[in-house]
Amino acid sequence: QVQLVESGGGLVQAGGSLRLSCIASENRFRFNTMGWYRQAPGKQRELVAVMSRVDGTNYADSVKGRFTISRDNAQNTVHLQMNSLKPEDTAVYYCNAARSPLHVYWGQGTQVTVSS
Repeated sequence: QVQLVESGGGLVQAGGSLRLSCIASENRFRFNTMGWYRQAPGKQRELVAVMSRVDGTNYADSVKGRFTISRDNAQNTVHLQMNSLKPEDTAVYYCNAARSPLHVYWGQGTQVTVSS
């Protein structure tokens, strides 16, 4: 069973930066996609950024120009550099990795809180 372990969340003031990291426990597999989602209280989980071997990189409109996703395929890690953070970025951030539509994995989530 693949496990995704996230790190890097925390509390930051508006305008600040955080870097999230996610590493997969299994290095045998190569993931077609790796990315980040987030869920704020009372809201549905939403895509933040994803890197796909087929479709390239995609960002939510709300984070374009502020967040940067990067991926190390050899290490099965994915990072999310978050700059110019806003209070509305406050959420639990989840790492996601997929080998196929039938093999999708989630991390346990890491809290990001941006104070105004």
